[in-house]
Amino acid sequence: QVQLAESGGGLVQPGGSLRLSCAASGRTFSTSSMGWFRQAPGNEQEFVAAISQSGSKTAYADSVKGRFTISRDNAKNMVYLQMNSLKPEDTAVYYCAAALYFDIAYSRQNYGSWGQGTQVTVSS
Repeated sequence: QVQLAESGGGLVQPGGSLRLSCAASGRTFSTSSMGWFRQAPGNEQEFVAAISQSGSKTAYADSVKGRFTISRDNAKNMVYLQMNSLKPEDTAVYYCAAALYFDIAYSRQNYGSWGQGTQVTVSS
């Protein structure tokens, strides 16, 4: 199991940028693919981005492609989500998650460990 803790959320104006961080602890981090999900009020949780164990493969939801970048630093047990050109519809609680048995996982059912979430609000 991996323990996860997100940080970096906050209030930002449309067009602005934020970088979310996810600190991981546990022996299986380097063998886990990682993902970011988000959930807006009244909506289901949705996939945002994923990265493979080595970081060589990434995947993004169409709604964030070209604006968000997922990365990881296995030496520091960290995962990041750089968010640029933010829009009001990006407002949500963002969750970091770890999956043990998948190279890239899109479904929340594939992830066994979750952080507590960090709020991102995009508003003028």
